[in-house]
Parts: sequence; structure tokens; C-alpha cells
Amino acid sequence: MAAGAIGFEVLTQRAGQHARRGRVTTPHGNFDTPAFMPVATAAAMKGLTPSQVRATGSQCILNNAFHLLLRPGHERVAQLGGVHKFMRWQGPILTDSGGFQAFSMAQINRINEDGVTFQSFVDGKTIHLGPESSMAVQQALGADIAMAFDDCPPAGDAVAPHIRRARTLEAKDRTLRWLTRCLGAHTRSDQALFGIVQGGTELDLRTASVEATCAFDLAGYAIGGVAVGEGTAAIESVVRHTAPLLPIDRPRYLMGVGYPRDIVMAVESGVDMFDCVLPTRNGRNGMAFTRAGAIRLRNAVHTDDQQPIESDCDCEACAGGFSRAYLRHLFMAGEMLGPTLVSLHNIRLFQRLLLDIRRAIDEDTWLHFRRAWPCTQQVLDGSLNLYGVSDD
Repeated sequence: MAAGAIGFEVLTQRAGQHARRGRVTTPHGNFDTPAFMPVATAAAMKGLTPSQVRATGSQCILNNAFHLLLRPGHERVAQLGGVHKFMRWQGPILTDSGGFQAFSMAQINRINEDGVTFQSFVDGKTIHLGPESSMAVQQALGADIAMAFDDCPPAGDAVAPHIRRARTLEAKDRTLRWLTRCLGAHTRSDQALFGIVQGGTELDLRTASVEATCAFDLAGYAIGGVAVGEGTAAIESVVRHTAPLLPIDRPRYLMGVGYPRDIVMAVESGVDMFDCVLPTRNGRNGMAFTRAGAIRLRNAVHTDDQQPIESDCDCEACAGGFSRAYLRHLFMAGEMLGPTLVSLHNIRLFQRLLLDIRRAIDEDTWLHFRRAWPCTQQVLDGSLNLYGVSDD
């Protein structure tokens, strides 16, 4: 793997500001940054076709290596032409390493220096996943960007500080050792490999992780281990500290984030790439994002509401004339069209947010942007916070 498997160009960055607009070039096309990548966990965006996702303005998506390993199996995907052909998505794709899901979702038998051994939730088989096997899975899938296998511990607020720090230090050091093994196992020249910075909420450990990880010439670098259960203030502290330390000539990826407020904060800190399940998971549960904030379409207040989710939105749900009353009816009646339409709206809302962010960077119009997007200034309601569960 060479860092040149993808290209990255910074197109606009104002003096004295970390925020930048750029473009990533991959074997399957380009995407503009800052970019939001919808999550297609098992090579599918639940309830949506690839053409519908493309119509939202999404340029790059994320697949979950853990789920594709379990079913249908990475070898089968490779035999069927790779994940792009398999799911009929011809744009850029990023795959995560599968490590976080193996740690957080499966019944784990053993975690050690060699990786994680777990019981599959599909058929109960015992499976081992480590740096080498994670690279084998992601190379077989054929995504444009693969993530290094990392040790991502939970936030651990319930444990004593010294225990949490010891586990965080262990994860940081192990992630670096695993990165060395990933580099040795990753041989696909048309696939980029990103390293992952760990360190929890300990800023000195984040600094040390950045220095050690960026000593390797990688195609990009990610901030991992956030949005795993810690609060909004802790996420902001970590991102504002860590992002500016990463190389300026490589894309910076904040994994698993997030809410519009967190995305804007991270862009201001210099982050280029985001992914999160919030638009689609919330959409399937009747929660719609708007410029002013989230609304719950199941609430009785929308029973006779004839307005669309958002009057100026050009998505299929809003521009198509579907009222909040009709959408509420779909959810109350258990009709699958409801989750489809609201998921489409939510993804489009996030892509419109990123379009306006890129425009604000180009034109230096942040004040106007803030006024147009009140949701980016809201303190998150804890009842809406779904961070800590990355699978969709």
C-alpha cells in the first residue's frame, strides 16, 4: 500500500483558521471535503437504493467489515466482483476495520495482543479477528479506503480514573503495534490505509498517539475512540486538541460523529471526513432532522400537520409534497415508506449541511451559516444522544 492510492488536495483554507475545504481522489471517483459518509453497514443503506442515496448528494459511503465478514463473507464478496459491484455503488467506499464491533457487539471470548476472538451473532461460530485478518477482509471487499485495526475501549466513566487511564494507555500502545502489523499485511496498491489515533479523553495520550501514528507515511489519519459513551464536552475537548496536530496534507477523519453541532465544531478544528448512523437510524424511528433541530413525527402534534418536514428542502420527501401528517400516518400504520422517506430526508439534510459548510469556508461567511443552521448551536438533549452504538 502506498499513500498515493488516493489523492488529497486542500482547495480553501483561511489564514488563522483550521477549517479547510478539499477534495479526495480515489479509484472510484472523487468526493468533496468536509464530507459526510452515510453508513451502509451490510453493503446496504436500510430501505434505500443506491440511486436514492446518490440523489441526496452523498459521494462516499461506509461499509462495515465486521458484518460483511460474518455474512455473506468477504471471500464471497470478492468472488462476486468486490463490494462496489456487489452493492451497485460505483462511488468511493470506506470500510472500517471491524474491531470496534467485535469488541462492542459480539460475545467476546478473549482480547489479547493477537486480536479479538468472539462468537458470531449469526451462527454462533468462534471467529478470530486481528490486524492481519482485518486487512485480508478489507482487501477482499475492495473498498477505496481501509482502516487499520485498532483497540477502542469504551469511555469507562463508571470505573476509577486510574483504571480508565491504564486501559486507555494499553489501547493506545496496542493500536500502534497493530498498525505496524497492518502495514505488513496490507498489500493492495489501489486501496488506501488510514491509521487511527487513540487516547480516550486523556489529551497527553492523544498527543503521544498522534506523534507515533503520524510517523508512518499513511494516506490519511483518523481520530478514533470518541462518541463511544463520553459526553459532548469531552468529545469537543478531544477533537479540538487532536485534529490540528494531524498532518495538514492528508485527510483527517473523525470516526462515528455525528450531530450537526459536533460536525461544525470538528470542521472548525480541521476535520475533513465524518460518518454516523444517526440520519438513517433516526429516520427509521420517525425522527427527522431540520435546520432548527430534530422533530419526532410520531408525536400527536403532527396528526393534521400539512407542512413538509422542512419547507426549503429539496429531498424526495419534502419536495415531493409528503406532509408531516402523512409521514406520521405511515409510522403509526407500520408502513415501510415512512422510514424510507424520512431516512432520505435526513441524509439530504446532512449533505445540505456539508454543502453550506463548504460554502462558508470558501466565502468566509460563518456568521451567516450559523444563523441559517440554528441546530449547530444547540446543546444536545441527552435523550437524543445515540453515540456509543456505531452499528446501523
